[in-house]
Amino acid sequence: MATRTIAPLTLLIFLCTESITFSVVSLAYAYPPSYGDDSGSCSLRDDLVPVRREVYDDGRIFDISHRYREEMPAWGSSDGLGQFLWLPKSMKNGSLANNSEMKLPTHTGTHVDAPGHVYDHYFDAGFDVDTLDLAVLNGPALLVDVPRDKNITAEVMKSLNIPRGVRRVLFRTLNTDRGLMWKKEFDTSYVGFMKDGAKWLVENTDIKLVGVDYLSAAAYDDLIPSHLVFLESREIILVEGLKLDGIQPGIYSVHCLPLRLRGAEGSPIRCILIK
Repeated sequence: MATRTIAPLTLLIFLCTESITFSVVSLAYAYPPSYGDDSGSCSLRDDLVPVRREVYDDGRIFDISHRYREEMPAWGSSDGLGQFLWLPKSMKNGSLANNSEMKLPTHTGTHVDAPGHVYDHYFDAGFDVDTLDLAVLNGPALLVDVPRDKNITAEVMKSLNIPRGVRRVLFRTLNTDRGLMWKKEFDTSYVGFMKDGAKWLVENTDIKLVGVDYLSAAAYDDLIPSHLVFLESREIILVEGLKLDGIQPGIYSVHCLPLRLRGAEGSPIRCILIK
């Protein structure tokens, strides 16, 4: 993935123009289109080029959460997420500091589901993302490649031969090969768990963290039934929309931290893998 650089509109005009008079464009309600875009015809000084990384510490740490962007897929939308970040207070307009505002669905990008997502009585009782067990969201994890020609059924789960005692599994599927999280339009043909696959996992493994590489752990045709199986016990946590491109299958230490959103049934989450 290409490194993206910050190029604010007024700075680009200053750098690319020698003797013209210009007025500062108001940024009170939106970031400029060029923010973070590296496609400009001139470049910034080396010390003003931010480094955006996916891998840290000489290949030991992998960021497996997707960067939020306007063109990332959103559930049920053909137009992507759209604008989610605004700058109502801008230093360019006289404010003492830049202060952004953000608005987006809690089940956008890399995110986590709480039991109240599909169980209304759990929602009313307060089983929100602030009640999720951090001991489940952090610890040893197994990254596995799922057979590419089908959804995750009971048969597929059996074939993976995941031993007892493994509590966290990240399932890489055809979704990663197809780059679905990099496409703007929501795709209902994504790979996910069928109800029988979810049931087999619950009854025959010790898995408590299920990580997947698209916006839902459940296949579109078994959307609610699979979620109900996973979340009924309140012991299994679903982490969805993971970025698993180019990472070798194997054992890692996973660290996932959702926002402490009281009352929310979902939350954006930052996840990393450590060798």
